Amino acid sequence: MARRTAPLALLAVGALLAGCGSDVAAPAAADDATTRSVVHAMGTTEITGEPERVVVLDSGELDAVTALGVVPVGTVETEGLLEELATAHGFDAADVQVVGSIAEPDLEAVAALQPDLILTNTVRHEAIYDQLSALAPTVMAADLGAVWQENFLLDAEALGMTDQAEAMLADYDDRVAEIGAAWGDPAGTEVAVLRFMGGDQIRAYARGSFIGSVLEDIGFTWPAALDSPENRVELTAESLDLVTSDVVFWSPGFGDGGVAESTSLMSGELWTSLPPVQAGAAYEIDDSRWFLGLGPTGADLVLDDLTEIAASR
Repeated sequence: MARRTAPLALLAVGALLAGCGSDVAAPAAADDATTRSVVHAMGTTEITGEPERVVVLDSGELDAVTALGVVPVGTVETEGLLEELATAHGFDAADVQVVGSIAEPDLEAVAALQPDLILTNTVRHEAIYDQLSALAPTVMAADLGAVWQENFLLDAEALGMTDQAEAMLADYDDRVAEIGAAWGDPAGTEVAVLRFMGGDQIRAYARGSFIGSVLEDIGFTWPAALDSPENRVELTAESLDLVTSDVVFWSPGFGDGGVAESTSLMSGELWTSLPPVQAGAAYEIDDSRWFLGLGPTGADLVLDDLTEIAASR
């Protein structure tokens, strides 16, 4: 993924908040609480006890903390993911305050929540690390996508919940093995994951993406033209012939433009001539389940779908 920096307006707000950060009262730690040093992409952060007022500023961190049973006091807008996770984990999404967007978090709103921990990553928010860390102990992962398990363990360490996270990942490994067996020979099965974005833009997700990492864990491989360590390979309708895989998972649309594009394309020869389509191995997937979550809950939803698909083959 391309590294992004915050807009100048956001930096200006952050600079003002940095000056008043010392006025934000953090919840008092228990006398017997232990302090741990958490090493992350921006250095080392000291965290005492178990944080109770957590703010998360990206979807992966939101997935991670809620999977561990922690309901954050604040999060950024995540295109419906908060509601999906609230349903999955049994909490009220209304209890979580939205503090701006991923690109432009509202630092004044974050400060007003008096967090005792902020979780995010450098891809989104490296430029405002100093402003965030003036408000509360801040832990940042270095990257996104295929490293979701490492990021999950980092978030768990910050929360003081490493044992729980490791147990969850062990369960994930068990499920991955079961699903691989259900598919028969995943190592001999090439897959493609397509997401129609509108405007003749089609994303073929590769091994460096979140979804690519889940499929690779199961043992699937990619056709040569789509086999990349990056997040995705960009396609158009005219380059769809690169999809020579045995199986194709496809999302019918990101927004209205994607739906219109996929509907139009699938009635024509560019789609119907694809090997997986001709083999009856083209499976529609839910955009919100496969692409919004970037953590253990998102992975479990994908594994649920793959289990159902394997049973229907």
